[in-house]
Amino acid sequence: MIEILPICAFSDNYIWAITDHERVVVVDPGDATPVIEFIEKRNLSLAGILVTHYHPDHIAGIGQLINAYPDIPVWSPANEAVPHSTVSLKEGDTVSLPIANISLNVLDVPAHTAGHIAYNGTLPSGQPILFSGDTLFSSGCGRLFEGTAEQMLTAMKKFNALPDNTLVYCTHEYTLSNLAFAMAVEPENIDIQQRTLEVAALRDQNAPSIPCWLGSEKKVNPFLRWDSPQLKYTVEDWADEKLDDEISLFAAIRRWKDVF
Repeated sequence: MIEILPICAFSDNYIWAITDHERVVVVDPGDATPVIEFIEKRNLSLAGILVTHYHPDHIAGIGQLINAYPDIPVWSPANEAVPHSTVSLKEGDTVSLPIANISLNVLDVPAHTAGHIAYNGTLPSGQPILFSGDTLFSSGCGRLFEGTAEQMLTAMKKFNALPDNTLVYCTHEYTLSNLAFAMAVEPENIDIQQRTLEVAALRDQNAPSIPCWLGSEKKVNPFLRWDSPQLKYTVEDWADEKLDDEISLFAAIRRWKDVF
């Protein structure tokens, strides 16, 4: 049985562990210590590392991990410098994980960083999955540190085209704060209200709100809802200007979130 389990790191990071209970591949290991503890507690062998982008909270643990578990593949974005990388990836490439013949497709999703990538595929059970890094968050999206609103919108369209039953594995526990913003943008959206109650109950139990269903995200995430009339009205009111194309509307949503 394949499981994808969260390894908590820092204050709000999730390092994702894809495991068949003998081997494990980890995604964005910003800290080696909790990964090693996870591996040793379950008597696993580390079979590889997937990287979405180069920020330290996603890669700082790689060196220690490959010292402890040498000769493992490290898959990373072709357009970013990731120490210890062994395989550089771009959109159209495929990663064959050494676990249950899982195959992941690579998507170029620059904006948060210039070379950010995401991985999507299907588990042996038929469950579609997406590792979105810091591009798509639960109820939000990443800041535009190195890219443009147009690039982020393009990334969101790629995600929007994936099946609604896709499980999204992003890397930060930002859901409640993102939902507060979503509610400000669409105050009459019942789906946002319901999702907020669900997530609040999970967080009260110190349980992760991630993974999330992509179909739910399409109903609550303002960065996937640029075609919502209420969202457009509210954002135009905040920006005090008409936003007649989707790029300018998306850019205004992101600017508002930056100061929310």
